[in-house]
Amino acid sequence: MMVFSMTLKKKKTLYSHLMTRMAKYSRSAGQDVRRAIKKQKAGTLKMGKSKKKVTSRQQAIAIGLSEARKKGKKVPKKSF
Repeated sequence: MMVFSMTLKKKKTLYSHLMTRMAKYSRSAGQDVRRAIKKQKAGTLKMGKSKKKVTSRQQAIAIGLSEARKKGKKVPKKSF
């Protein structure tokens, strides 16, 4: 039992650099998404030129991310 716990500790220290990664999204991008979700819950978030009301949470997240991209914040590229 003792040998197993020691090897587990060694593995944790050997691979600890892999556990820490750079953030994919900036905090301010997260705030933009949060703001869009809040607007969607209130029923005031509109989409595109049609100005239709956004009903789904996923659409609200997508709108928040695209707004963050337009502002030049750290957000990954769109993937299709």
